[in-house]
Amino acid sequence: MSMSKRNAAVGAVLSLALIAGVIGVIAPLRDGVSPATTAAFAQQSDKRWLAVAPGKVEPPSGIIKVAAPTIGIVAKVLVKVNDTVFAGEPLILLNDDEGMARYAAVESQAGMRRRLRDDQKVTGRALERRRAEDAVAEADTAVFDAQAAVDRAAAQWRATGAPVANLTNARSALARAQNELSRRQAELRGVDAPLPTLNEAQTSSARGDLALARVNLEKLRIRAPIDGTVLQININPGELAAPSALLPLLSIANLSTLNVRAELDERDIAQIKVGQTASVRATAFPGKEFSGTVIAIAPVVEPSRLGSRGPGNRADVDAMEVVVKLTQPGPLATGMKVDVYFGQEKPAKESKN
Repeated sequence: MSMSKRNAAVGAVLSLALIAGVIGVIAPLRDGVSPATTAAFAQQSDKRWLAVAPGKVEPPSGIIKVAAPTIGIVAKVLVKVNDTVFAGEPLILLNDDEGMARYAAVESQAGMRRRLRDDQKVTGRALERRRAEDAVAEADTAVFDAQAAVDRAAAQWRATGAPVANLTNARSALARAQNELSRRQAELRGVDAPLPTLNEAQTSSARGDLALARVNLEKLRIRAPIDGTVLQININPGELAAPSALLPLLSIANLSTLNVRAELDERDIAQIKVGQTASVRATAFPGKEFSGTVIAIAPVVEPSRLGSRGPGNRADVDAMEVVVKLTQPGPLATGMKVDVYFGQEKPAKESKN
């Protein structure tokens, strides 16, 4: 082989080795070998950042997975994905034919027991207690009826676009009924009276059965646990809902604000403080940065879950969770994987009183 050909071959080998070395540096960063490796590369390439860590976008409320409290056939699904709902709004209705029949029976029984009790006249503190018990029972019924009115108004508003004033008025009436019930219950607790008679005890027992029937009916109405947005619905009318189902009936979260939960290498944690600025970047939106502020640092070190995304990467990286509140989430979506860059800017010192 001539000298020129030998030199060309050696040059080609050295070029391939150099390219392999570059790929060996870049590939771990792309696949996320560890927050520490990514941080070192970020600091070498841009001196604005103290550290960088992988993270995931999430709502402050977390994603709430709503399950069925009892077994039942789905009668109606009142909402759709992306609907904004209020806490207590009915989302899914299970078939309540049996529950309503049971409720009508115990309601009739409670009325009969009260009439039998009223045939036995009492005076003094016994009469005072009887009146207080009746007031609580009536207030409890008023709350039940007011809640039913809110449910009807909410369903009509969502399905037909009925005036929102109807729903607002119904919710105000429910709040007044709940306050009245609390007041009546406090008055009953303050009554000092002799032991109840047999008829009075039977009336109280029948009212207890009525309250239980209302609880069982309430289990057939799946409500929103918080103000939020419906993210996912996993059931349709006619299907069986059960507490043991593998999937929740639906998922909901409050998306009014978003956070990023980042996993910062423990060796970098001394540089990061609450109040420090951060910048978030997502592969889905190249060239864009989303500003945020560190609001919490977990006091525990755990193995990283986000730092080893690619197959064959290290999974034994120790990291601390750092929560960054996004100033303007923009198009970022819940569950999106991002990178969090922690800035050089010092957090503002708290003023001393």
